This record gives sequence, structure tokens and C-alpha cells, in this order.
Amino acid sequence: MRILVLGSGAREHAIIASLLSENAGHEITAAPGNAGIASIVPVVAMDPTRGDVVTTYALENDIDLVVIGPEAPLVAGVADKLRQRGIAVFGPGKAAAQIEGSKTFAKRIMDEAGVPTGRAARAGTLAEAIKAIDEYGAPYVVKADGLAAGKGVLVTPDRDAAIAHAEHWLQYGAVLVEEFLAGQEVSLFLLSDGHTVLPLSPAQDYKRVFDGDEGPNTGGMGAYSPLPWLAAGFIDEVIETIALPTIHQLAAERTPFIGLLYCGLIVTRAGIKVIEFNARFGDPETQVVLPRLVTPLSGLLFAAATGGLGALARPEFSAEVAVTVVLASEGYPDDPIIGRRIQGLDTVHGVSIDHAATALVDGDFVATGGRVLSVVALGDTFAAARTKAYAALSSIQLEGGHYRTDIAEQVAQ
Repeated sequence: MRILVLGSGAREHAIIASLLSENAGHEITAAPGNAGIASIVPVVAMDPTRGDVVTTYALENDIDLVVIGPEAPLVAGVADKLRQRGIAVFGPGKAAAQIEGSKTFAKRIMDEAGVPTGRAARAGTLAEAIKAIDEYGAPYVVKADGLAAGKGVLVTPDRDAAIAHAEHWLQYGAVLVEEFLAGQEVSLFLLSDGHTVLPLSPAQDYKRVFDGDEGPNTGGMGAYSPLPWLAAGFIDEVIETIALPTIHQLAAERTPFIGLLYCGLIVTRAGIKVIEFNARFGDPETQVVLPRLVTPLSGLLFAAATGGLGALARPEFSAEVAVTVVLASEGYPDDPIIGRRIQGLDTVHGVSIDHAATALVDGDFVATGGRVLSVVALGDTFAAARTKAYAALSSIQLEGGHYRTDIAEQVAQ
């Protein structure tokens, strides 16, 4: 197939690497990509949020399938433009993408579908936010209602910090104040063609910037898959109580969800509940889920895009485990320092490197953003995979760069 992948992060790098691993002769192009992606497929300097530009390119280049990686093009309605011209696209339209673009919309869908989730109150003013903060109590959970690049969520025991977070994000729109839910978190990806869902392997990510879950939230500092501590029947329960009710509710509202439903879940004493939905592959979970995928990814994505998931079996995964650790720039997430050279990548072996924010300058890779790259290791055990990942990181030099040292530590004992 001729496949266009939109996006420029480690998630897109992982998607492209998975497609190439099929050895099926796919012609893959990325837009806009990054330096690491450009080392394996052609890249095009194109704004992925411009539906008209993307559609024109897809038509002129006989693209068979467009895969939309990040959330911004989805919320901008790029998938709608492509579908209007008969182009197969993996990613929901603008209306369905509001399940990520608006937390208020997502909560309404969950309520109407009977999906288990925590209580929440939408606040459009600081007074409303403070009232909800005091009603739900500590620990306080305050979320920006719209897209916030992984930085709009605050969980804190500090009332003043919760109020300050609400005040900051109220400049850009509403906020959601939610009750705190305690338990183990799980990320589960489900492919959807608007009617049927097929699950991928569960993963767990690490949102806080420092070891021990300290510091501010980030877009994700690492992940591992599978989750050996999950109860039997977990995936089936999520499909029946969360994924299908959500997909059916969106279909009933004439906004079918076609693409990847990311279920951010928490296993509480009262059962499995939804923390959040996203409308695309998660980052960094994609980097540990796709390397374990045995079923060809291209067939799954095309079937979802064209309504054919019902004819497919559940995807199969390797028995190997996967661990990824994110290398971040100095100052991330608040004020990352960019433009510094990354050295030692050519000395690393036995792992995969998914570039997130890199450019090639005078023959050297340089960091162009906060999360720079993901080191991905496979192994027979989590201990083996962790050893490989951290050995590779010790060989990579980025001035001021930092990473967590406790990714998957609890499952490697």
C-alpha cells in the first residue's frame, strides 16, 4: 500500500517502524516527520492540521491509506476532508475526536453510555472551579477541558496549587474538576471501524517527570507492556462495559468513531473506571505495544478505516515484554532547552530508538523539543528489557538530558 503517516513524534516513528517490519513493500511517507523518521522513509514538509493540503497531497500521490498520529489534526477535522474525497483514513472525524478534544464532551458520552467513570464538574469561572475543588476535596484533580499537550492535568494535595492550575487554564477555556480515583492505571488501545472494536495489548505509562512519580505531569516518560498483574478477563470487561458502549453511543449520535480509541483506565476497589479517552495512539505506550504486535499492522489499520474489522480475529502479540524510557531535554516539561546535540546513537545496539523531537544539523542529531527520543527494549523478562534500555541510555549523551530510572521497576522484581 501507499501509506501517508501524519505526525512528527516517537509515536509516528513507532507506527512507521511497525509497518516497515511487515516487509510487504509498502511505500510510506511521513508528514512532517522528524530526523529519525527521515532516516527510514521519505518526509514531506506539510502542515498535518491543514485538511485541504493533506487531501490534495493524498490525491496527487495515489495514497491508499492515511494514518493520523497526533490529536491536533483529528480535532481540526482532517479526517473529514479526506473521507469526503473517498480516501481511506485511520482516525476519527472532528465530531468524534471531541472525545479527546473536550473532556466535557467525553464525560457526557460516558454518562449517556453508562460507562463507569469518576464524578466531575465543569467550571467556566474561577468561582465555579473553587466550589468544585472544595466539594470533591483532596487529592484535587483539575483538568484543562481542551487539548493541552499532556500538561493540562494536575493531581495534588495542595488546594492553592489546584486553584492556581484552574486559574491558568481558565484563560484558554473551561476546566474540569474531578473526584480523585485511587488504583493502578492501565492504557488500553482499541481499534474501531465505527461498529466493531479489536483490542491491542495493555500498557502502563509514567506521566510524572521524576522517579517515584514526583514532579509535574508530562506527555509520558516511559511505559511497559504487557501488564502481568492484570486480572484475567480484564480486556473483555473493558470491551463490554466501556469500549462498545462508547462506540455505540457515538454511532447513535451520527458521529462514528473510526480509528484508535485510547482508554485511560484505573482499576479501583469499585471496579474498572475511565480516567480519560484519547482519539489516537498514545505516546509512549505505542512504542511498547507495536513492537510486540505479530499481526500485520497495515491490515488492521486499513480494515478499521474501511469498515472491515468484523471479519478479523483479535490481534496477536509476541510473548516478549517491552520497556521504553524517554530521554528529555533539560528543563522539560516547564521550559525545555533545545538545540543541543545528541551523541552516541551510533554506538547503541540491541534496542530501537524512536525519535520524538530531533533535527539533523551539520550531520549531527539535535534536540528540537522536550521529549527527544524513546529507547525501546524487548526481552524475555522485564529485568532483561530494562537492563538493555538503561544500558543504551547510558551510551547516549545529551547535555542536561534526563530520564526516569524506575520505568517497569515494579514488574522486574
